[in-house]
Amino acid sequence: MRNLMIAGGAGFIGSNFVRHVLRNHPDYQVVVYDKLTYAGNLQNLLDVDDDPRYSFVQGDICEPQAVEDVIRKCQVDTLVNFAAETHVDRSIMDPDAFIRTDVYGTYVLLEAARKLGLERYHQVSTDEVYGHVEGEHRSLESDPLAPRSPYAASKASGDLMALAYYVTYGVPVTVTRGANNVGPYQYPEKVVPVFVTNAMDDLPLPVYGDGRQRRDYQYVLDHCEALDLVLHKGQVGQVYNLGTGSEIENLAMIEILLDEMGKPSTLIQHVTDRPGHDRRYCLNVDKVKTLGWQPRFDHEQAIRATVRWYMQNEWWWRPIKSGERYRDYYQKNYGDRKLVAP
Repeated sequence: MRNLMIAGGAGFIGSNFVRHVLRNHPDYQVVVYDKLTYAGNLQNLLDVDDDPRYSFVQGDICEPQAVEDVIRKCQVDTLVNFAAETHVDRSIMDPDAFIRTDVYGTYVLLEAARKLGLERYHQVSTDEVYGHVEGEHRSLESDPLAPRSPYAASKASGDLMALAYYVTYGVPVTVTRGANNVGPYQYPEKVVPVFVTNAMDDLPLPVYGDGRQRRDYQYVLDHCEALDLVLHKGQVGQVYNLGTGSEIENLAMIEILLDEMGKPSTLIQHVTDRPGHDRRYCLNVDKVKTLGWQPRFDHEQAIRATVRWYMQNEWWWRPIKSGERYRDYYQKNYGDRKLVAP
């Protein structure tokens, strides 16, 4: 394992993983393959742009010949797939893009890994494939998948395809299912960055329903460390959950966020919930811990570190939020939501 192709490496988690690999594996070469959709941004990788071990190719994972050409040209031996449409709200508005990228695109990458005999293929997935988790149960890797949004269903399909390629063709696959990641360079449609950036401008924070949905907020650097460990020490054909192993209510997350910013709770505005909104996710992460991993950040530390990054990096997010594409999305998603009682 020396030459990595990181599909979707210009996105949020992907760009953080690129930095992690270059920082921790000085003898590795990394090629980022990214379509540069609205959430892919080369500014996410400005700080590694002059590293001779890094290169970038703009391309679509749904184009088989282009994918194979890059793998051959760059002598890729390991493929890590972050490339995906990822936002639940967008999947409700436009499921077609999610099926194409997250299902067909995953198939294209797996076919390339099979045909070209790659050393490892890693599929980056999400805890949302388990659906709503009842009671005090923490999702195990062996639990049935029960996705409840087009996004979650598309990711579950990619997981199953990857595992099928291991069983049927012997492709050396591993899969990780991550909790809600927060941290630098997350596109401000996701809950923490949109709330931080709204609060900085004293705009309302549109909280879905009663705000008591429970989530595991994992710092993205913890995710990258765990993924690296699975890539090098994980057993092929296996799935590993990545998270803190605990959860907090969204309202508690918002309280931490506002406290770090010194902003009032009067900015909270409860609005109509989204369709099929899962009430609770929580992962059992014992399996990845057997590889020697422990999270460095708890929920509060992860949220506060993320808030500080956005407060210190307006240069990155203000051009995004002021753009017509973002403003159209925000109006379409939040503009017609009615205010509701908490």
